[in-house]
Amino acid sequence: MSQPNTHDYDALVIGAGPAGCAAAAVLAEHGRRVALLERTPRRRYSVGESLIPHCWDALDRLGLVEAVEKSSFSFPKYAVQFVGTAGNVSKAFYFFQHTDHPRSRTWQVVREDFDKLLRDNAQCAGATLFEETRARELIQDPSGAVVGVRAVDAAGTPLELRAPITIDATGRDTFAQSRLGWRVPDAKLKKMAIWTYFRGAKRAEGLDEGSTMVVYLPEKGWFWYIPLPDDVVSVGVVADKDTLFHDTKDLGEIFEREVARQPWMAERLAPGVRIDELRVTSEFSYRSQHCAMDGLVLAGDAFAFLDPVFSSGVYFALMSGVMAGDAVHAALAADDTRAARFREYGAAFRRQIEPMRRLVYAFYDTDFRFGQFLKQHPEQRTDLTDVLIGHLTKNFDSFFAEVARYAEVPDPLPHGAPYEAPRAGARDASPA
Repeated sequence: MSQPNTHDYDALVIGAGPAGCAAAAVLAEHGRRVALLERTPRRRYSVGESLIPHCWDALDRLGLVEAVEKSSFSFPKYAVQFVGTAGNVSKAFYFFQHTDHPRSRTWQVVREDFDKLLRDNAQCAGATLFEETRARELIQDPSGAVVGVRAVDAAGTPLELRAPITIDATGRDTFAQSRLGWRVPDAKLKKMAIWTYFRGAKRAEGLDEGSTMVVYLPEKGWFWYIPLPDDVVSVGVVADKDTLFHDTKDLGEIFEREVARQPWMAERLAPGVRIDELRVTSEFSYRSQHCAMDGLVLAGDAFAFLDPVFSSGVYFALMSGVMAGDAVHAALAADDTRAARFREYGAAFRRQIEPMRRLVYAFYDTDFRFGQFLKQHPEQRTDLTDVLIGHLTKNFDSFFAEVARYAEVPDPLPHGAPYEAPRAGARDASPA
């Protein structure tokens, strides 16, 4: 067997999605030597097109707000709206009615182009991109600390990349989480989604044209309806497996059946033409048992993923990528990449994801409706909107105390802190 090519860096980042590119760019801008590994080509498909307003902060940190604003792959988004099971449409949650900050307008984006912009930006900042390079295993020293990654490039050439710290940003592939046995599903949010794309479907006009629509089905299923450039909409249905697959496994039949159950959706899609295959995924929500171990940090979906009903995925990816980049830079400056260095990073991520998780639980509670709640408690509209837009550093205790009178509000998950490994008996971590 040929010997691997060995490369040394200050930091390794596995995965060139939003979290990985954000972390790599931040570290490179700090002057760190960064390797960014990505198993796919530069342009790759990804779902998750809807950005929430507080994505602006991470994009501004990365210097990309103007690039997204002027791009051909973005479409302005001013609001989110809800559609009831009978087709009744709620008042729009206009972001500019809540804040006059530039983030009062956000975007729907074509993810292939958006992710390419992030990847190009990381390279421009100074990160070295290993494209079409698949990470195979973590390398651990005798103490158990991660000191690098074994990988293979597109030609099958083995690579060995070493660094004091590795950031796992592999998204829902959960590279380290899976190999270390850290994945913990959020059992009550175990949903499935079937989605595709239409051209020529009906869209609203004016400010509402770019609104994300959350469209209710009976039994707490729902559709997303996300307008994109070039007269395209992303449309997906989300529900429990038993609801979707109770009478057939044919994705087309299931999708058409659920559309027929929702009058607003049926009317919107009637003039449209489906232009892509039907795609399916399952088990949306999980969190890693730990956010870090010696020499390793998890970011974005590689650490935690939440049901997509409020379009929070890209926000959490970008936010955690920036935070991880800063935390790793500080650890390298202190010459200390032990797990404990990342305790506050993990705590900050968990503090932000919990309000969104609580709101998702309320959404799926059969006795809860946002419209009814706000009619009874109009004073809570500000806090509700803050969660929806991603202003998640606030204290929402009083808001969720009120929500808990009408819906299940879960306690914070206890896991997600760093793992401080035993100091002896460790070995290389290999794929399961």
